[in-house]
Amino acid sequence: MKLFLRQVRSLVKLSFLELWRRNDVFALLLLGLALMVPLSMATPFGAAGASRYLDEMALLLVWGFSLFIALGAGQRLFPPEFESRTIYPLLAKPISRGRLLVGKYIGAVAAAWSALAFFYVLFVASVLLRGGAFAAELPQAIVLHFAFVALAVAVSLLGSLLVTASANLSLSAIVLVGMFFFGRRLPEYAEGLNPALAWVVKAVYAVAPHAEFFDMRQRLVHGWGAVDGIVFSVVLLYAAAYAAALLGLAALVLRRRRL
Repeated sequence: MKLFLRQVRSLVKLSFLELWRRNDVFALLLLGLALMVPLSMATPFGAAGASRYLDEMALLLVWGFSLFIALGAGQRLFPPEFESRTIYPLLAKPISRGRLLVGKYIGAVAAAWSALAFFYVLFVASVLLRGGAFAAELPQAIVLHFAFVALAVAVSLLGSLLVTASANLSLSAIVLVGMFFFGRRLPEYAEGLNPALAWVVKAVYAVAPHAEFFDMRQRLVHGWGAVDGIVFSVVLLYAAAYAAALLGLAALVLRRRRL
């Protein structure tokens, strides 16, 4: 057990530091600082109430930046190891492929979470400087966003073992962004289609990761109140179960892969 914890801890640290060594992450953080803070601090047309919509835009930027970081973190976990053949020393420790997968995944999630925390610190600080106050929905919104990031890393990780980097990032982004904006409308949209297409749309709705479940931007910005505790817990369980299923598939693919 001690050996297991020590190995996983080392892999988590390795994955965490690997992400933060990349210059593109720091560039993204600077971009977030340059774009999000002015948006959230502005008072358009002199109307204080209208700033809520800029707050919503700032949160949308946070979602976009966090998705970019999460997909990139998941994509870089294994393909660079295969190309540089550094995976062989890792597996020669000895360490199982499943343990390697879990350790690197946790490290990538931790790194993505740290970047997301930075973005929320910027957002909250800008709201406080403008004279606003903490919203009651903020803790739930942050926790659900963190759960979404963990799910996005798992999606990208599985895709990195199945397709090329460009295909993985494109397909993962299309699925997650599409579900984020249109997932709620898919059942209604399916009702107006012929039976064959309706079945396809309903199948996509049943299988695709429901990114829209984690979006509390409008509740947070407009003060609509927190979601029910049972609903909140179910969404977290959904994220954990979906991510676990993706990691299980990724472990199966990695186990059968010839190295």
